Amino acid sequence: MIQDNLTAIKNRITAAALCVNRSPGDIKLVAVSKRIPDEKILQAIEFGHYTFGENYVQEAQDKIPLIRNKQARNNISFHFIGKLQSNKAGKAAELFDVIQTIDSAKLARALEKHLALLNKTLSAYLQVNIGKEKQKSGIMPEDCEQLLQELSHLQHLQIIGLMTMPPYFEDPEDVRPYFRKLRQLSEKMTAKGLLGQHASVELSMGMSGDFEVAIEEGATVVRIGTAIFGSR
Repeated sequence: MIQDNLTAIKNRITAAALCVNRSPGDIKLVAVSKRIPDEKILQAIEFGHYTFGENYVQEAQDKIPLIRNKQARNNISFHFIGKLQSNKAGKAAELFDVIQTIDSAKLARALEKHLALLNKTLSAYLQVNIGKEKQKSGIMPEDCEQLLQELSHLQHLQIIGLMTMPPYFEDPEDVRPYFRKLRQLSEKMTAKGLLGQHASVELSMGMSGDFEVAIEEGATVVRIGTAIFGSR
């Protein structure tokens, strides 16, 4: 099942990219593995998928070392995609390869401190509350520039892009304007020299129900769980 699901999703990613004259190779699939048993993640690795997303530090601190011990590949990558508290920054800095949910200077500085102790460089995204929903994490779009300026001096935490979780709609077309707003915000920040210093600018947006529209609007990273692993 997992192999078939991965193949189907990757085919859809390819089709969506080609539809707007983009290279499918420019889009990374993060398989969301929160609450997914280790054996299913190991199956995905056996089928050739190596990038995963976790939401909870406590779950990840048992799961990630186990996966790495059972799979000696050096290209397995774990992204943190959940709400991260500053008091768990040390463990997150140790465990993860990418943090997608930076939403404050306090959190970024906590990560920077721990990364310096680990002598480790970590890529990260600012999480933007593009829909300005009270119940969701992330900075407001209008605060993005100031936060990027505050974090521009960090040596170990490198902000390489933006991430969002837009409002939910049954019709993916209704989500399109939010994806477009995030892309336009990234372009504005890049023009100001606040993104793109470390690598090409990444946009993490799109999940199981709307990732094709996200790709059409410029996503470079899509986060897909249910369509790969099934219901949790």
